Amino acid sequence: MYAKQLRPLALLLALLAMATLLPGCTTLRGTGDMGVVIERAAGSLQIIETSQRTALARVEGLGDLSHASVVYSRDERYAFIFGRDGGLSRVDILAGKVTHRIMQSGNSIGGAISQDGSLVAVSNYEPGGVRIFDAATLAPVAEIPAEYGGGLLSKVVGLVDAPGQRFVFSLFDAGEIWVADMRTPQTPVITKFRDIGRQPYDALLSPDGRYYIAGLFGEDGLAMLDLWHPERGVERILANYGRGEEKLPVYKMPHLEGWAMAGGYAFLPAVGRHEVLVVRLSDWQEAGRIAVHGQPVFVMARPDGRQVWVNFAHPRNDTVQVIDSESLQLINTLTPGRAVLHMEFTPRGEQVWISLRDENRIAIIDTESQRTVSTLQADKPSGIFFTSRAHQSGL
Repeated sequence: MYAKQLRPLALLLALLAMATLLPGCTTLRGTGDMGVVIERAAGSLQIIETSQRTALARVEGLGDLSHASVVYSRDERYAFIFGRDGGLSRVDILAGKVTHRIMQSGNSIGGAISQDGSLVAVSNYEPGGVRIFDAATLAPVAEIPAEYGGGLLSKVVGLVDAPGQRFVFSLFDAGEIWVADMRTPQTPVITKFRDIGRQPYDALLSPDGRYYIAGLFGEDGLAMLDLWHPERGVERILANYGRGEEKLPVYKMPHLEGWAMAGGYAFLPAVGRHEVLVVRLSDWQEAGRIAVHGQPVFVMARPDGRQVWVNFAHPRNDTVQVIDSESLQLINTLTPGRAVLHMEFTPRGEQVWISLRDENRIAIIDTESQRTVSTLQADKPSGIFFTSRAHQSGL
């Protein structure tokens, strides 16, 4: 009888022993409403939660975060931070600390985590290529040099994870797309697609993991690879969408990562133009263009697909515009503050968090009323990454 009475107490003690708490926390918490905000100038990040819209902790010593990106482990506990200086950091967002950090290259631009969560890949400018690491230890697993043209190394961009334990990425200098099958991690199987267009600068993966689309900086148009049917090769879509029109200087390269898909359309930023391109998903043909405030950087759909939110490059980067995905009309123009760098929707889309670098704060906006409901202070904030990304391919 005495042993039976002790069992509930033993179970409670075991659960408490396994729980990891943020510094100063007195209660257990889950990770589903958490995320991080990059503080680019300070080389730090804030750990935040969206339910009460509060900051929980700050983690410092993360190096050059001027073009940082983040992916999450599948349990949402660990954030992998890819720094511009080649640093790769693994941060425990429950404990609020760095567990592992390595300098894996001289200049990197982003990364991805594999479908099963066991591998982390980093795309590098210098030296050009992709390096693969064990997600638990950051021990090196494999290296894929981006060789082309008789020994040259290309900058690598647009690295995403894809179903089938694959990584897909583009070679900026070579004009190629490579698919790395990682089912045998130490010996990746590489499939190369050449002559896909000049200077692919970024890429996106459709939410179902089927289509990999690389934007082209060296020419108008995009390159699309159907990962269900790679034997068909790379198809050019939206070729010459700016033909015959005066080209504008490009103040900031647009990002394709967000993949705004809504109402049977894809919404994409036009390079160097004050337009959002609308593409029919049924045939990948242009369905229209929406004139916007400036050169779009992020074009992102609210999780329910009802709205598309757009921010812009310098010098018009104090503005965000909202597009109705059904009518394809602009429905609002907001000026939340100076230097809007990034937007992130809460998992079900009731709010969007917007980083305002030059005002050292985050604006939290209700997506129905489109009014600011709260703000958080942050040191030169840029990227905002919520843990819901852990369960999405291509992010």
